[in-house]
Amino acid sequence: MLAFVTGATGFLGSHVARVLAEQGAELRLLARPSSDLRNIAELNADRVTGDLRDAASIAKALAGCDVVFHVAADYRLWVRDPDEMYRSNVEGTRSLLEAARKQGVRRIVYTSSVATMGFAANLNYDNVADEDSPVGIADMIGHYKRSKFMAEQVAVEAAKSGVDVVIVNPTTPIGERDIKPTPTGRIVVDFLKRKFPAYVETGLNLVDATECARGHVQALEKGRRGERYILGGENLTLKQILDRLAAITGLKSPTVKLPYFFALATGVVDEIVTGRILGREPRATIDAVRMGRKMMFVSSAKAERELGWRTVPVDGALRRSVEWFRANGYA
Repeated sequence: MLAFVTGATGFLGSHVARVLAEQGAELRLLARPSSDLRNIAELNADRVTGDLRDAASIAKALAGCDVVFHVAADYRLWVRDPDEMYRSNVEGTRSLLEAARKQGVRRIVYTSSVATMGFAANLNYDNVADEDSPVGIADMIGHYKRSKFMAEQVAVEAAKSGVDVVIVNPTTPIGERDIKPTPTGRIVVDFLKRKFPAYVETGLNLVDATECARGHVQALEKGRRGERYILGGENLTLKQILDRLAAITGLKSPTVKLPYFFALATGVVDEIVTGRILGREPRATIDAVRMGRKMMFVSSAKAERELGWRTVPVDGALRRSVEWFRANGYA
């Protein structure tokens, strides 16, 4: 089986590529000319240069492939040019699915996000979302969530038209090889650098990145066309995550809880000064603070029933994340 993987140079995509290699698949990995190749340096794979925004390069790269794992995404909570994010996440997905259809690819696994789920607009710990929770684009906060929601709709419509595409919705992956790092990886890095003097009341679901990659393969083998599957781990508050990092590292977990209005004010100032004036990505953004007002707890029961997914503790993944960031000079 020749598997084409987008996003393999990134965090989750590199785990997907490794799981596929371990299971005996041949790999063809897409990389942009500017991509950091450290995550795929030791993989035995056919590397092709291309860009999701360049339909011709994608069509050429897909020739002869049996299956596709579309993991690549522009995952930033702040971007100076939002159109760039939509071109990558929405139009890039549309172009890839069309090229895969023309090339006769057997099946596509599209990596969406838990961000597209319907979460209650409050911090109620009992609100747990799943694939059937009501949601619309008006519920999406920020360009990243909106672009992923729109891209997921592209995949759903492609499935309705006959393209064999299965959609997976990872929650918040954690583990090694988070080279950018992702916004979640920054939590770990900032904690290691003792830049977490306080916390806000919010919650999210953490999933082991390696287990999440295995879930992608389960979706290839067992998923139903056009269906969405949440690949999640443990529902944890931010304070619980920081406490677990404290137990792993021996560093102190913050005890001061910031009120929402203070966090929002910080986001406003950081976005204006760091983002608009200095032209750098802010550490805190208005959208990120607004997202934090929702407790992003989910159920993976559907994936457990249909894919054989297993929900496992994330302590091992948190430990691997800490060790990797330290070993690679992030902290």
